[in-house]
Amino acid sequence: MRASTPFLKLFGRSPFKPMQEHMAAVISCVGEMPGLIEALCAGDQDKVKESKERIFALESEADTIKDQLRAHLPTGLLLPVDRRDLLEILHIQDSIADTAQDIAGLLVARPMAVPPGMSELLLALTRRSVETCAQASQIVQEFDELVEAGFSGSGAETVSRMVDALERSETETIDMVSELVVLLFAHEDEMKPVSVFFWCQLIGWIGDLADGAEKVGYRVRLFLGH
Repeated sequence: MRASTPFLKLFGRSPFKPMQEHMAAVISCVGEMPGLIEALCAGDQDKVKESKERIFALESEADTIKDQLRAHLPTGLLLPVDRRDLLEILHIQDSIADTAQDIAGLLVARPMAVPPGMSELLLALTRRSVETCAQASQIVQEFDELVEAGFSGSGAETVSRMVDALERSETETIDMVSELVVLLFAHEDEMKPVSVFFWCQLIGWIGDLADGAEKVGYRVRLFLGH
């Protein structure tokens, strides 16, 4: 039976188009994170809730694309990369949006006051993590060109440099996470143990956004053989 839905038509053009559509949806979701953290730092719980609603809605949109992709990715089509590798990248992309949702959910379920001196670095970490995710998205958008070039040539070299830059960005977020944990522990005696726990979790999750992006870049590097 001939496929007639717009989504299935994407596969007629390229098996990578839905991957790119999904990553774009993930980036829309993650793009709400700076506003969420700004509201947290300002102590504006109403705006935290508004950001949470947007993040949940965008994560749901990404999930819809993910579910359709999983259901319709051809099994008999000869792809230039292993189908399992595409599904692994899809899983990593999905985990990025899931993490954004987890962060937003936590900040609504448990309102948190930012310890003194942490706001500026917390915002910087969030923005850098979001920028790192955007770098991963740019790499995913290069899939078509990479396929046409057989994952070699000048296009592959360009993407390899993009992955290098992505990895440097992710390393920066690791350093920021470490700095934030040091700042947090400087106020440990003034906080309840459960608050310290949730702050460690929150900081770690924001760093995980960049970690997920780096994993996407790593998978693409495997295609290049670099």
